[in-house]
Amino acid sequence: MKVMIVEDENFIALELERIAQEAGHQTIGPVSTVEQALAHAQRSDVALVDLSLSDGLSGAQLARRLIDRHRVDVIFVTGSPENVGHGIDGALDVISKPFTDERIASALSRAEERRKNFDSSKAAL
Repeated sequence: MKVMIVEDENFIALELERIAQEAGHQTIGPVSTVEQALAHAQRSDVALVDLSLSDGLSGAQLARRLIDRHRVDVIFVTGSPENVGHGIDGALDVISKPFTDERIASALSRAEERRKNFDSSKAAL
């Protein structure tokens, strides 16, 4: 699965990249702005998205566009999970910072399973 890392803090972005790669996924990025993320959206299956990016509090708006226009699954990884509220319709998970390797890997595993189930149900049609 191709995982886009959307995070403006370099150390956190590198940690997310490492965890995703160790879980057997290809990574795209890290990217730190909405524009960069949208440029890579077509090549991504899932995105790990922070709410606060280098171009402001734009993670929620980005997530909506990734989900609706590009069919990219979104997992929020944020220090402010309360700002997601009841979630964004279509987002798979909200993970609080600081996070554990296991928490990120588990969310990616669920995303991969969901994608496989969706693809196999499409093939059956």
